[in-house]
Amino acid sequence: QVQLVESGGGLVQPGGSLRVSCAASGGTFRATTMGWFRQAPGKEREYVASITGSGRVTNIADSVKGRFTISRDNAQNTAYLQMNRLEIEDTARYYCAASQLFGGQLTQRTPEKYDSWGQGTQVTVSS
Repeated sequence: QVQLVESGGGLVQPGGSLRVSCAASGGTFRATTMGWFRQAPGKEREYVASITGSGRVTNIADSVKGRFTISRDNAQNTAYLQMNRLEIEDTARYYCAASQLFGGQLTQRTPEKYDSWGQGTQVTVSS
């Protein structure tokens, strides 16, 4: 099973940018779909983005499309979520997840398709 550790969260002003990282160990990283989800207090977990093992295909939730991008560095076993033009509504705990379904060849939008999760990193957007 893949172990995941997120980092890079913090406090940022509205309109600012932040990049969160997810370091993976165990498993075959290039054969693993990586995803980002977020959960705000009192709200359900929300899909944000996912990327195939090769990094060639990405999928971004409509709520953040045009502001967030997902990428990965397979040499470093790390996935990233770049967040630009942050809004107060983006405040949440951000979790990365790994899916080994289909050898990482498909993006995945549902949490049930992921078998490993990190502990999350808090992102707070506030003035």
